[in-house]
Amino acid sequence: MVRAKRKPPTQAAYSAPDGSAAPAEPAAAGRAQTVCLGRIVGAHGVRGIVRVRSHTADPDDLTAYGPLSDAAGTQRFALSVTGHVRGLLLARIEGVEDRNAAEALRGTDLHIARAALPPTEGEEYYHVDLLGLRAESADGDALGRVSAIHDHGAGPIVEIQPPDGPSALIPFTREHVPTVDIEGGRLVVAVLEDGS
Repeated sequence: MVRAKRKPPTQAAYSAPDGSAAPAEPAAAGRAQTVCLGRIVGAHGVRGIVRVRSHTADPDDLTAYGPLSDAAGTQRFALSVTGHVRGLLLARIEGVEDRNAAEALRGTDLHIARAALPPTEGEEYYHVDLLGLRAESADGDALGRVSAIHDHGAGPIVEIQPPDGPSALIPFTREHVPTVDIEGGRLVVAVLEDGS
């Protein structure tokens, strides 16, 4: 689970994506009902342990929000974290006893119900809540939709995809994004110096 926190203008920093970050989940119509917290990337050893890439701010929080399921909600997974290796979690899944069973789960995204997430604080937002929001100018002109959130260390950047043409990258600061209206399904983007 990834959160974005707006920075005040004095802390604003812009960093263009270098292409190394995976794009955020595609926007869905309406608010997301589930949130992807991680992905099983393969087996570890021969006793059914899986390697998991966690998307939570603290990787060990992968199991802190309740039961996990696949994207369709047809399979439920009871995970227990057993260790770490090269930035990944090692986890045991109830019922998975050997390497073949663990390897069969490779590529499985691990989801929880959106309602299970704790409330955010202040100007902090879950990426899943920002994705798909309408982007508008202060005058109400449509600019596109939020298609991704990037953070390469200098602070979050929202990617706005217009109906036609290339996307725009906007620092997620109060100066550049003065209004975030999750319930209204929109955010307001201030006009930047170059007119974008």
